[in-house]
Amino acid sequence: MTEKVLITPAELSELQTSEPTVIIDTRDPATYAAGHIPGAVNIHDIFTYLATSTPEGVEAMREKFAEIFGAAGLSGKETAVVYEQSMNTGFGQSCRGYVLLSYLGYPKIKILHGGYAAWTAAGMPTTTELPKPKPAAFPLSASNMGILVDLQTIKGKVADMNIVKLDTRDVDEWVAESSSPYGKDFCPRKGRIPGAVWIEWYRMMKPTPAGPMFKAKEEILAECATVGITPETPVVLYCFKGARASNTLVALKEAGIKDVTLYFGSWNEWSRDPSLPIETGLPYAAGARPAAAA
Repeated sequence: MTEKVLITPAELSELQTSEPTVIIDTRDPATYAAGHIPGAVNIHDIFTYLATSTPEGVEAMREKFAEIFGAAGLSGKETAVVYEQSMNTGFGQSCRGYVLLSYLGYPKIKILHGGYAAWTAAGMPTTTELPKPKPAAFPLSASNMGILVDLQTIKGKVADMNIVKLDTRDVDEWVAESSSPYGKDFCPRKGRIPGAVWIEWYRMMKPTPAGPMFKAKEEILAECATVGITPETPVVLYCFKGARASNTLVALKEAGIKDVTLYFGSWNEWSRDPSLPIETGLPYAAGARPAAAA
């Protein structure tokens, strides 16, 4: 990242008074209604939207979120600040918001580090009052393909041993006991992309008095080193639908990993194409190869 993306509650409070800001709450509507940061608009679609990386799927996603973000008041002049409940309870949804906005070419994006939990822990004000954002024309520009890869691209990278395919899903998904966080059989197949390595997304965070926060740069690099990732290693991330992997993407970029992209369709897309190979069962160790399935 070329500039700081994660901001503290105090920095967000100051930002609100110094420049035009649109705060985006990604939590579910009921939780949002019970209390939120003053002025925040609720866009839970950031988390719930299931995308495919086909040209049609990408275009539908672009149109949908350009409309939603425009209705929230994003014209390109405002800084968008995205938050969730805490960094480990929203499955990475604030970071998914960062990725979506980056992909759409939005120029100014921040993430509230620690989310709503950190905001309240800092004694900042909350409200149940619903804002009335002024709709704007969202500045939809050319897609930033520097942050996302599509199905055809990831297929071409599977056999390239110089590119790390990093699976960030929960352990039951990694070992093919479950197909998704939505249920063991939500997808038609369980498994992982062939040759992938695994760091569960939780490992990028640690507890603090204000709630879970990303680890320090050196700690994140130490986690990456366990699967052979250095700051120079090209990395493609995936999870189930791109949220948890977005969390890891932000962590890796903040730690200085230079070439990090996200396969946004992730397992939700890969598993539904029976022509694509998968690995199942326990991951390999000591030179033994994993079980392969068509």
